[in-house]
Amino acid sequence: MTSQTATLHWKNYLELCKPRVVALIVFTAIVGMLLAVPGLPPLADFLYGTIGIALAASSAAAINHFIDQKADAEMARTKHRPLPTGELSSHHVLIFAAIIGALAMALLILKINALTAFLTFLSLIGYAVIYTVYLKKMTPQNIVIGGIAGAAPPLLGWTAITGEIHPHALLLVLIIFVWTPPHFWALAIARREEYAKVSIPMLPVTHGVEFTRLQILLYTILLLITTLLPYLTGMSGLIYLLSALVLGLGFLYYAVQMMRKKDNKTAMRTFGYSIVYLMLIFAALLIDHYFPLSLS
Repeated sequence: MTSQTATLHWKNYLELCKPRVVALIVFTAIVGMLLAVPGLPPLADFLYGTIGIALAASSAAAINHFIDQKADAEMARTKHRPLPTGELSSHHVLIFAAIIGALAMALLILKINALTAFLTFLSLIGYAVIYTVYLKKMTPQNIVIGGIAGAAPPLLGWTAITGEIHPHALLLVLIIFVWTPPHFWALAIARREEYAKVSIPMLPVTHGVEFTRLQILLYTILLLITTLLPYLTGMSGLIYLLSALVLGLGFLYYAVQMMRKKDNKTAMRTFGYSIVYLMLIFAALLIDHYFPLSLS
């Protein structure tokens, strides 16, 4: 095997892990770790927890590639993935997913705690099996019901440090849970023809684009309200509150623009903003935690 071929081979395995998605997952988990304690968490717990959660998320992503390979081959945005192109075989993908998944569980059980390992395993199964195999093709509410698995990382990070489930950690889960539908439905609107082609009942396919735009607007309003809860419960202070309001109004602007402009470009801009939104609102939680604004 030449060095160029070897590099391409590893790039294919890296693509299986959906690195951009996993990076966002790991970031929210890290925020959960840092918010769980007043100062800095123990370095070993932080490192082992981060690696374990990242490996588990990557394993779930690889399983998703395996299960969705036929649909991926027919969709423009996914047809160049390693399985549809034949760069990797199903056998190799399953072995890879099993190895990194087992490593994740071993690391979390041996170096972190059983609760985090159990919750991480549930999240992995929830996304890779329950959502991908069943919910995705069963109901247009697939992304809503399955969203709980994708919303778990901050809780996993929190329990990795404390070993317990705290109401504040559940607030972080709630934010991502409510964020997921308007985030994903914006993409689904822009890619509705592709989802229809492979018989995946995303909301704009089953209920139409106008109905989906309305749902995005309503969920965005709900998200704005939900993001006020960390401040109202005393979890966060003014820096977070101001950030949540500005970012939430920005998201609402995009949702309203989607109601006014009926083009895919606006939908994709909304989708892009939603990713930046989640990163910034969790960053605001972190900044507020370590550098609270005092009015006294």
